[in-house]
Amino acid sequence: MAAGYRAYNYRRADHRSRDQRGFYVYGNTVRQAEPVPARMPKARPAQPRRASRQVARNRNRAMSISPAYAVFLTIAAVCAVLVCVLYLNLQADVVSRSEHVTALQEELADLTEANDTRYNAAADSVDLKTVRDKAMNEMGMVYESEGTVVEYDSPASDYVKQYSDIPESGVLAKSSDASR
Repeated sequence: MAAGYRAYNYRRADHRSRDQRGFYVYGNTVRQAEPVPARMPKARPAQPRRASRQVARNRNRAMSISPAYAVFLTIAAVCAVLVCVLYLNLQADVVSRSEHVTALQEELADLTEANDTRYNAAADSVDLKTVRDKAMNEMGMVYESEGTVVEYDSPASDYVKQYSDIPESGVLAKSSDASR
């Protein structure tokens, strides 16, 4: 930028020096000196022309506000204020609801964290070896063995209806395939 500024000043200085020392004219003709143009007298400001009475009345009528126009402007201003007030109420309602949603989200996060903590505590408190020993020793349960599990297809529904009691042996029917 500095280089551009220096070049500008150099060219400007070059033109100034040329203007001061005059021009050298090549050739055999010399220009005649031009006479300085005569100054024009300053124009006097024109006196304002008087307007006719009708024009003056029209100007005054245009500058004044009629009662109907004043009522219209008042109604327009009241409507503008009402629209602004309603807009501010809606904006406040949106902000309030947003804050309420944020509070509910925080509450949900706290409840989810508490629920997960209690679930993990309950899952950690159960000892599967104790449950297995109690089931086998106190309740008489046994692991399944070959032929004691009967599988069947039930295309009609997802549940089974029991019409009679299960026998003491626990086996309802033996299939011939299970004995193999």
